[in-house]
Amino acid sequence: MKMVSLNVGRPREVLWHGRTVTSGIFKEPVAGRVALRKLNLDGDGQADLTVHGGEHKAVYCYPVEHYSYWQKELGRELPMGMFGENFTTEGVLEQQVNLGDRFRVGSAEVVVTQPRLPCYKLGIRFGADDMVKRFLASGRTGFYLRVDREGETGTGDEIVPAGREANAVPLPVIVNLYVTKRYGAEESKLIRRVLRVEAVPNAWKDYFRKRADLAAG
Repeated sequence: MKMVSLNVGRPREVLWHGRTVTSGIFKEPVAGRVALRKLNLDGDGQADLTVHGGEHKAVYCYPVEHYSYWQKELGRELPMGMFGENFTTEGVLEQQVNLGDRFRVGSAEVVVTQPRLPCYKLGIRFGADDMVKRFLASGRTGFYLRVDREGETGTGDEIVPAGREANAVPLPVIVNLYVTKRYGAEESKLIRRVLRVEAVPNAWKDYFRKRADLAAG
């Protein structure tokens, strides 16, 4: 497992459907070692901090293996960082990653907090309003990391497993829980596991608690 591209970018203004939108989704590969801090990488930034960035979304990872799928789907070549990811990874697919999994990359240590549920700005990046829907339907969501130990990292670094959460919940499972219309006994059991994962943000836990309460009622 390794990082094949390290990507950063500052927020910029773009024109979208006749209005000006500020977005930090435009990431580009950078060379050399970059400091990875609690809230982001040096040289990186997010526009709307109410929904992007923060401790639980300090780094966004996207598998390079998905690029061939999207290039075929969209009929064009895609540069690294096209999905707004900071880490373009190899060998770290969603099906193999659990909430709470820990990794070492460079001199830093990170933990998986949540899958990505994209906003309309992904459509801006691709110039297509339907991209958000296609992205979610594909199951190729990528995932966010929290930085538990700051350090430096760069393209080519190995991504080394450093621990697995006892209540491991695979990323596709939490995505399915999020989009499932009705909860049964199995879903309620999975939610109890999710709620025990320390790395999962409170906003996700609150969402699932409310869904579980409604189902019980």
